[in-house]
Amino acid sequence: MTLPAGLKCIPHPPSVAEYCDLRVRAGLSPKTREAATLGLPHTVFGVSIREGEQLLAMGRLVGDRGCFLQVVDIAVVPERQGQGLGKAVMRELDAWLQANAVGAYVSLIADGDAHRLYAQFGFALTAPRSVGMAKVVR
Repeated sequence: MTLPAGLKCIPHPPSVAEYCDLRVRAGLSPKTREAATLGLPHTVFGVSIREGEQLLAMGRLVGDRGCFLQVVDIAVVPERQGQGLGKAVMRELDAWLQANAVGAYVSLIADGDAHRLYAQFGFALTAPRSVGMAKVVR
């Protein structure tokens, strides 16, 4: 699938302000500007889908670049959800993984029905062999 006319996929994460805004608009948990300012420069690989200057979708890989990577921040503006932009983001991230992460353990946390999207890229539920756990530090 190619992107609709007028959209560009840029191999770079968004700015701090755009990142914080898109997370909230897409229904993800908010992140502070301070956290985003610290975190975004450590992106292993990220993509932004834009229409002109407007950010429509994003996704990132974080990790140690060799043994462990995690897919994070898959987000699409609500008015463009269901149009294949999340799949386009995942396709770019997966292409990077295939070219650069041979042997790495790649994980993610799937919210709601998002596991269906990720399954298309080879991700599988880990339970009962292992169970994901999380903690938010405030």
